Amino acid sequence: MCIDTVPGRKGISNDLKEATVATHQCGKGYKAISKQYKVHNGIDLKFMFFRCRLCETVVPLEDPIITETTSTLQEWGVLWKQLYVKHKVDLFHKLRHVMNELIDLRRQLIQGHLAQDQTREIKRHITVRLDWGNEHLGLDLVPRKEFEMVDPDQISVSELYKLHVSSRHCGQQSTNQGDSIRQRHGDGCRVPVSHHLFINLKSFTYNSISEDADVFFSLYDSREAKQISEKFMVKLNKNGGPKNPEKVDRLCALFTDLSSKDLKRDLYIVAHVIRTGRMLLNDSKKGPPHVQYRRPYGCAVLAMSDVFHTITDLKEEKDFVLKVYTCNNENEWYQVHENIIRKSNTKYSAPSTNYGLIISLQLLRGELEQIRRENQAVFNRALALTRKLGFPDVILPGDTRNDLYLTLERGEFERGGKSVQKNIEVTLYVLYADGDTLKDCISLGSGEPNSSEYRSFVLYHNNSPRWSEMVKLPIPIDRFRGSHLRFEFRHCSTKDKGEKKLFGFAFTPLMREDGTTLSDESHELYVYKCDENATFSNQGLYLSLPCCKEDFNSCPNLPANLPFQRSPKETFWVSTILCSTKLTQNVDLLALLNWKAHPDRVLDILGRLRQISGEEIVKFLRDVLDTLFCLLDDNTDKYGPLVFQSLVFIINLLRDSRFYHFRPVMDSYIQNHFAGALAYKELIRCLKWYMDRSAEVVRQDHIQEAMRALEYLFKFIVQSRILYSRATCGMEEEQFRASIQELFQSIRFVLSLDSRSSENLVFTQAALLNSFPDIFDELLQMFTVQEVAEYVRGTLGSMPSTVDIGQSMDVVKLQSIARTVESRLFFFPESRSILLPVVLHHIHLHLRQQRELLICSGILGSIFSIIKTSSMESSVQEEVEMMVESLLDVLLQTLLSIMSKSHSVETSRGQRCPQCTAEITGEYVSCLLSLLRQMTEIHFHHLLNNFHSKEELKEFLLKIFCVFRNLMKLTIFPRDWSVMRLLTSHIIVVTTQFLSPALHKNFSDADFDFKVWNSFFSLTVLYINQPSLQLESLGPAKRKKVLDKYGDMRVMMAYELFSMWQKLGDNKPHFIPGMMGPFLGVTLVPQTEVRNIMIPIFHDMMDWEQRKNGNFKQVEAELMDKLDSMVSDGKGDDNHRELFSLFLLEKIEQETWRETGISFVTSVTRLVERILDYRDCMKGDEMENKKIGGSVNLMNFYKSEVNKEDMYIRYIHKLCDLHLQAEDFTEAAFTLLLYWELLQWEDRPLRDFLHYPCQSEWQRKENLSRKILHYFNKGKCWEYGISLCRELAFQYETLYDYQSLSWIRKMEAAYYDNIIEQQRIEPEFFRMGFYGRKFPFFLRAFHKLTCLTGDVLLLYHSNSVSSLEQPILPQMWLIL
Repeated sequence: MCIDTVPGRKGISNDLKEATVATHQCGKGYKAISKQYKVHNGIDLKFMFFRCRLCETVVPLEDPIITETTSTLQEWGVLWKQLYVKHKVDLFHKLRHVMNELIDLRRQLIQGHLAQDQTREIKRHITVRLDWGNEHLGLDLVPRKEFEMVDPDQISVSELYKLHVSSRHCGQQSTNQGDSIRQRHGDGCRVPVSHHLFINLKSFTYNSISEDADVFFSLYDSREAKQISEKFMVKLNKNGGPKNPEKVDRLCALFTDLSSKDLKRDLYIVAHVIRTGRMLLNDSKKGPPHVQYRRPYGCAVLAMSDVFHTITDLKEEKDFVLKVYTCNNENEWYQVHENIIRKSNTKYSAPSTNYGLIISLQLLRGELEQIRRENQAVFNRALALTRKLGFPDVILPGDTRNDLYLTLERGEFERGGKSVQKNIEVTLYVLYADGDTLKDCISLGSGEPNSSEYRSFVLYHNNSPRWSEMVKLPIPIDRFRGSHLRFEFRHCSTKDKGEKKLFGFAFTPLMREDGTTLSDESHELYVYKCDENATFSNQGLYLSLPCCKEDFNSCPNLPANLPFQRSPKETFWVSTILCSTKLTQNVDLLALLNWKAHPDRVLDILGRLRQISGEEIVKFLRDVLDTLFCLLDDNTDKYGPLVFQSLVFIINLLRDSRFYHFRPVMDSYIQNHFAGALAYKELIRCLKWYMDRSAEVVRQDHIQEAMRALEYLFKFIVQSRILYSRATCGMEEEQFRASIQELFQSIRFVLSLDSRSSENLVFTQAALLNSFPDIFDELLQMFTVQEVAEYVRGTLGSMPSTVDIGQSMDVVKLQSIARTVESRLFFFPESRSILLPVVLHHIHLHLRQQRELLICSGILGSIFSIIKTSSMESSVQEEVEMMVESLLDVLLQTLLSIMSKSHSVETSRGQRCPQCTAEITGEYVSCLLSLLRQMTEIHFHHLLNNFHSKEELKEFLLKIFCVFRNLMKLTIFPRDWSVMRLLTSHIIVVTTQFLSPALHKNFSDADFDFKVWNSFFSLTVLYINQPSLQLESLGPAKRKKVLDKYGDMRVMMAYELFSMWQKLGDNKPHFIPGMMGPFLGVTLVPQTEVRNIMIPIFHDMMDWEQRKNGNFKQVEAELMDKLDSMVSDGKGDDNHRELFSLFLLEKIEQETWRETGISFVTSVTRLVERILDYRDCMKGDEMENKKIGGSVNLMNFYKSEVNKEDMYIRYIHKLCDLHLQAEDFTEAAFTLLLYWELLQWEDRPLRDFLHYPCQSEWQRKENLSRKILHYFNKGKCWEYGISLCRELAFQYETLYDYQSLSWIRKMEAAYYDNIIEQQRIEPEFFRMGFYGRKFPFFLRAFHKLTCLTGDVLLLYHSNSVSSLEQPILPQMWLIL
């Protein structure tokens, strides 16, 4: 094995340094040869060769993508050098960069030290770069599956087509597996994508605080005037740096779980700055320096709309500066951010300089774990995860939270005999039932550790403070019950001692007596008086007191001697938000879970279940389900219908995108915890009752909900039956089967109803069809594959045909069939044979009516993929036979319709038809090719023998030949889809080989049909001339690959064409001379074997023409016309000329018309020789004299040797154009005179020819005369124009056209004046002779009168000395 060096510099090399070979005997004549190669970087490339006596198979031991990368780099290396030569500098440098990246990625894969996710990501990067390079270099698109090249032989054509489509866009495909989850439930459950905002505080530049500060960042919705996230807290020292030196460059947070809906809100980033120091910033007398107060300082805001406008690309990080504004009045501090957003300038002060917070922001998208993997460097910087308030849009089962968010809102306090108002500080403690303070259960914000107490900031001289400061209380779940919050109020004196005097407190328990937690609302708490000497060691003293008005109303008889007296004029307000997966605030949910305590209220509780929020239900999903089935076991008749409704409600709740991830929790419950062994009876009874009522009731919302919940209802039914059967050793099996049979009868009844007049019934049927395929796996647990298939077949068969239902229902029906085909049930051969007929029936009806073509193509594609993977099974042949009978004809008809519409749209450039898109065409072409590929000789034999008449067979052949021709004419597949194009060509040639015997058998001799045969020959000619099959234009490696896999398919089709031509017999004259041009085009294909096959056909044509007419003038004329046009267009070469002459002369030698035949072949050979010379002259930047000489030579040949006037005239005009390009106007005039001389002054009508319109011969000669006179005048050759003027004057005088006569006489007079007055340079002409075979054919032994210029000398002097070949005759030019 040899690996070429990858060309290039700067590390792009892959030279082999060493190879070791080890041979092992494997027995039975096989050897395994292990070869190990060492490359420049020390990496081993290992291959295993399996050798037998006849062949050798090389199986690489490395990853296939590594092998592909190696071979691609080799191929790119050659093309990369060519880019430099062609001065494509930009692409040259880009490709070098990509090649270096590929080598680095390949090295990482080979080392094998990557995790599975990392390996997948590197493979994705490799394939993106490979596809980019192939596209920009004009190479073929590589179809891939899971980042690896696919083998077209192992998959269906439909799947190959889809892979081509997806491979083109694989660079944009997300690597998130969650995005590829198949949505299987009804209208689908689209899992929302989470967004995350990364924030990094770089610096806080200020010069006026000189104290420590806390900065709190949060996300704020200005439209709803509420905070939507936790706070991110940063502690800074007086210099603006982090207070903790370890957090330098680590002041960053990630605001998580933002939904797309959140990003559309009017969001702001709000930063509150709280300083820690003196009471008044600029007054050192207010308070001693050792006493620290938390005091409000400033606020900054940043609109997220500005962020989104600046950050255009995902993951792009940008810097922003936030100006910090100070509040003019501390009473307005609670709404300072709103004032800044509203730009209420009078309520805040702008900074004197542009200082503030400098932050960088980055927007991330996807699952948090995925972002963690992709941004490990960010997460290693002590990143603070800052969560959203409340639950995110997607709630994960493992996401355990128990957070209580507490906001200190405001307070009303008395002055207490003081002359000024108080400076109030609130201290918060979380205490357990035993009176101990819970440690580390208070968080001011993420980014800093939790604390055991919280002290609020102080508002100066304010008895009605409004804080609006939020803290998070992450209390352990086992400590929540029995715990309470205590708020202590102190007045902070600004005197010398700086005392903080306790004057009151408030409290609230975390849970009510009924087991619910604090509700999410504002709570007005009582304030109780106390002093600094008050003791709280016995919390029972105050916990017995009412904490708020609700408590007071519940215990009106309070003793008079209370340990603490309430201050009636003082109140304190707090608000709470609970975000817990373990606790609930819902009384109805607790009542349901504790139903045994109030059995008389069960019906009412079940009726209110729908009013409970989904978040609460999924938190207690297992407990709720256990309760429902306990109720069902307790009293089926009483609770059965309501339990069924509740179960349906919960199942449908899990279809919501927020709770979709709880479906595995439900599955786990059914498999491991569900114990309702008798539940299946009631569930089947209720489900059947719902279905039977669908024809009667008008409002069917509850029925539709039951239909949507069908999957999980069957899961419960099946699991319940399994439990019952296990407990009773299979008792009541027949009753169960009978109930399922009756249930399916009800399902068929619902689907068979005419829903055109009832919109509600349409929705019911749609819900049933959407859910129906989801129950197959559950049924397979209880019934055999055949039994389930029979149930499904009966259900699908009960659906009305497309004529009897509306379009929307039509789509739902097909979607249900599509999911049936994709289900596990369809993969079993024994079930597929039962289901396939009914599926094909519905597809056939839709294709006949041209409805929902895209969905039908998807269904067919899935069927073909399954059949291809199961092709080794014996039943597949019967299935293919079934599909051929049902689909082949309608597929052809559908394709012809789509192609004709597409062609008409392209021609008219009108509005594009939705069903004529390239997508639909490609889908159906791939379906047809898939079916033809699966067909064997037996299938074709049955197909062709099953036609009832020859007319049907003829129609079929015409259809399939027409479709094949359109495949080659229309651009169905892009140019770089080489794999798809080659496979298509292979299927076409194989199919043609199977069909041609039927054509010969049924439409030859007396039954000859010209239309079918002509269609066949047109197909073969188009096929052989396909650009994708012209292997000569491919590189050596690709050419060898194609030949090894398919051979030269042009040769295969040429043999088929020749064979069918020979079978025509006496009907050959029908195609003479009509097929001469197409067959000649085939012989001009640069493939020797094709030419050897096709050239003898022309002898056949000559022979038949000779027999029919006694000559072959018709063949001769047609052949020369086509040769001229085809060879001039670049086809043909000297090899074709030699083979044409050799084969025909050999055949003609034995004919009676040998002499005329030889003359004809000689003329054709000489014509081709001259046309090739002419073509060579016209190529490139040849000198004008050489081009003119070639044209003159060919023109004279047509006139003197073959007497083809029309071709002679054609080349007269080509020669004239060459003279005009060289501005040789006199020569152009003399050239047109040659045509002028052929015309007569007669009124004979002439057809349109070249650029001449239909006109009389007299008119054409007159127009030509005027043009010639114009050229003589421009060339100053007036002497030759005078005679033509006289000729025209005579004609005008004869016709009494005195106006034209006056004009021509004046022109003649002007010519005389010009001869006398104008000065002209007299040219010198010399006659030259050219001798030697290295000169062009038209110059050999030819005396030419020409102007001897330097160009002529240079041209032929270089021609005589540059050749390395020895000429047969001396080559020279002479001036005679």
